[in-house]
Amino acid sequence: MAIIQGRPVGILGTGMSLPERVVTNRDLEKIVNTSDEWIVQRSGIHTRRMASAGESNASLAAVSALAAMRAAAVPADDIDMIMVGTNSPDTLFPGVAPIVQSMTGASRAGGMDVQAGCPGALFAMAAAAGGIASGIWDNVVVIGSEVMTPLVDQTDRSTCVLFGDGAGACVMGPWREGALRVTHADMKADGSKSDLISLPGGLSALPANERTLREKMHFLKMNGREVFKFVSRELPDYLANFCQSCGITCDEVDWWIFHQANIRIIEYVCERMKIPMDRVIINLDRYGNTSAASIMIALHESLGCGTIRRGQRTVITSFGAGMTYGAILAES
Repeated sequence: MAIIQGRPVGILGTGMSLPERVVTNRDLEKIVNTSDEWIVQRSGIHTRRMASAGESNASLAAVSALAAMRAAAVPADDIDMIMVGTNSPDTLFPGVAPIVQSMTGASRAGGMDVQAGCPGALFAMAAAAGGIASGIWDNVVVIGSEVMTPLVDQTDRSTCVLFGDGAGACVMGPWREGALRVTHADMKADGSKSDLISLPGGLSALPANERTLREKMHFLKMNGREVFKFVSRELPDYLANFCQSCGITCDEVDWWIFHQANIRIIEYVCERMKIPMDRVIINLDRYGNTSAASIMIALHESLGCGTIRRGQRTVITSFGAGMTYGAILAES
């Protein structure tokens, strides 16, 4: 069952942080054989943010976390756990979360990273909801944070035009009046498709050596065509079944927050599900694919500008390397 039982769980506040550097499609035209028209037509992306010297995964994550804590009016001493969904940690160990714990002054909190592809932050939200509902924790900071651009081959136009850097965060805790209530969550994986998106080199399977460097194995590898096929085939039925398990129909969902990977994927899934595009939150045109950060940034912006209003239902869904995917239902 997808229902979250026990103590009601709410999203108490959100925040985000973006690198200062804006990279346009015109900028990329100077680096690779591409064009603004080609990029927009295939992805819907116009600009993305790219981290510069002095901007790290942990620093972006910490800024977004502090903003979420202020919005939630929850002081650092009241945070019990920090979870960071990320695929681009500054170092494999230590993880990002313990560093954020120190940077935010949350001295009582534990910290752990969730590495589950682009749904990493969504998986972290589901885990946090379970811990809060059961009473393990009271207040959990969930962050999606990525500095993906150093992991992308900037001479490969099939990937370098897609990804950007950034972080988004929320504070989750016992639901209170005015907060977005998280009522249902579900997580899935299909490891038989784990080769569709990968970063093969540099770790224990293929330690860094002359060959891995020469063959650029330390950069992200993605079979975009097969990813599109997988998501287009799996996500519509999965989301319809998820809504059914929540006791609602897709038509009763007011807002959809999809992983901001590619506008063509979102449009195809919505067409299959007969979801009007005016009920879909879109910001990938400005930020590109920020991997695990994308749903958190979109959630923050949609709440901050008043798009999501009282009495509405929102489904948050993501997919990514693994292949992993999942969904959360929240009610305002």
